[in-house]
Amino acid sequence: MAPHLLLVMRILFFLTGLSDTQSVSTVSHVSVKQGGSITIPCLYDLRYSNNVKYWCRGYYWLGCSTVVRTDHPKTSGNTSISDDINQRVFTVTMRRLSSSDSDYYWCIVERKNEADDGVSLQISVTPGTPELYVDQQELTGVVGGSVTMLCYYSKLGGSGRWCRMGGSCVAVGHSVDLDGTFVKLVQEQRETTNGYVLMVTMSGLMMENTGWYRCEKGKLQMPVHVTVNQPSTTQSTITITPSVTNRDNVVTNENTDAKHQSLLEVLFIPLSLLVVLIAVTLVTWKMLRKHKDKKAKDQPPNTSVPADPEHDITYSTDLNPESHSDLYSTVIPKQHRTAQRDSFPDDAVTYSTVVTKNKTQPNAAEPDDVVYSTVAQHQR
Repeated sequence: MAPHLLLVMRILFFLTGLSDTQSVSTVSHVSVKQGGSITIPCLYDLRYSNNVKYWCRGYYWLGCSTVVRTDHPKTSGNTSISDDINQRVFTVTMRRLSSSDSDYYWCIVERKNEADDGVSLQISVTPGTPELYVDQQELTGVVGGSVTMLCYYSKLGGSGRWCRMGGSCVAVGHSVDLDGTFVKLVQEQRETTNGYVLMVTMSGLMMENTGWYRCEKGKLQMPVHVTVNQPSTTQSTITITPSVTNRDNVVTNENTDAKHQSLLEVLFIPLSLLVVLIAVTLVTWKMLRKHKDKKAKDQPPNTSVPADPEHDITYSTDLNPESHSDLYSTVIPKQHRTAQRDSFPDDAVTYSTVVTKNKTQPNAAEPDDVVYSTVAQHQR
């Protein structure tokens, strides 16, 4: 196409404020408090992912002045621009707004050999409370969870809605399924702010719900971004925060647990020492017993015949080599003498007669002859 024809078409698009394809979309009118900030999302078609985008200021596209671009400059004064090709949206953030920033702006996609594609919006900066505002433009939730957005407005006129940018909307008083997520809108009057609030609740979140939404009240709109993440271990754990009324009890329980723990620590040391002492004692006793048994085993066996307290008999051999006879003698142990003495009179005497049989005499006994000792008691 000839360059002059492209120029004519572009001038026509500038004058009408319309592009040939309408593949770029954004909000129409936002209200911001003086000194505040605002982020404007500009959605574009997939085919524009690699194109340069820019933010332009002015009522007419033909006479608008470029403020920031995604190639250069990305920041100018209090205004910055960024592009997310995955979500197919570029955002413009304006900070520390003043009344002089109230104007018309353009979200534009630059195209080679064709007219640029873009859409306009109006930004109103007010010294007081905006007609429509939110506490924050960012909401974060997890899969299966829910998020709640409060949209504040000062006038009751006009219908309140919650819309997915580039998608469908839900009106006040309705609870419907929006892109697979249950959405409920409730409108309430707030006496503290002398206005109204639109409470939007999205439950059963999915990863696909990540994106830009907007609150609507009449002609005003406020963009809000919702981010849905996979639940982590920390997020999936249920944490119960004690209320103020139970805080004293919680502190008391914590102190009691600490005391119990300290008491256990104090008792643990002496108990451990006692166990060690018992173990050492047992080992020592077993070693001493083993040593005693070994010592007794090493001694020669005792062949002595234990004495019979009733019939103690001592066997002795006659020292006379010629006699070749054995001598038997009855011995009364010392411990029994006292008892026997008591059984006899003081003048009683015991005599012992020894008879020896000689082998040379007739009828001599055999080599096994025995000498018998006869004891007879005689009274004095």
